[in-house]
Amino acid sequence: MEQYKQEFIEFMVESDVLKFGDFTLKSGRKSPFFMNAGAYVTGTQLMRLGEYYAKAIHDNYGDDFDVLFGPAYKGIPISVVTAVAYAKLYGKEIRYCSDRKEEKDHGADKGSFLGAKLRDGDRVVMIEDVTTSGKSMEETVPKVKGAADVTIVGLMVSLNRMEVGLGGKKSALEEIKDTYGFDARAIVSMSEVIEHLYNRPCNGNIVIDDALKAAIDDYYAQYGA
Repeated sequence: MEQYKQEFIEFMVESDVLKFGDFTLKSGRKSPFFMNAGAYVTGTQLMRLGEYYAKAIHDNYGDDFDVLFGPAYKGIPISVVTAVAYAKLYGKEIRYCSDRKEEKDHGADKGSFLGAKLRDGDRVVMIEDVTTSGKSMEETVPKVKGAADVTIVGLMVSLNRMEVGLGGKKSALEEIKDTYGFDARAIVSMSEVIEHLYNRPCNGNIVIDDALKAAIDDYYAQYGA
């Protein structure tokens, strides 16, 4: 596993973004783990987050894209900090764009989007915190495609939860690829998280012990892709 992936896993735990316990997800599933990117709140955390996304995007998609699109709301700060990090790490200026939940009907920046205007010919990388079912793409992809004649290169999320999506057979990321025709990847997968944290100290504690590993195994027996 790449060094930055190991660091990112520990970073999520230390930032209280990736938690383990007993959680009810938006989908109604009872999960032994939960991720909340809204817990990245400090300048240092956001700076590091952007760097991890930039490294993963560069590794997976290279430099041949123009825009980072982050769906509202959590995708907005992620797209901004990643664009900053990309310029810092790779010397390439990437524009950021996000949608508004409600269209703005006044001022010089009225419309449905924040940031850069999408242009015909743009190559776009979508960026989100986590995708459990892939439902968010149902709203986002038509907005992006409807704004200009763009090519969506792919989607990058923080964590691949590795569970079945809306169809109940394939993972959410696989469903996105099948449905929309672009790649969908994550900085790390839950299998990598388990590999790195199982019975290994992180921040002075064993995060995934035998009991929690058994609960995760049971969860994937029911919902795993």
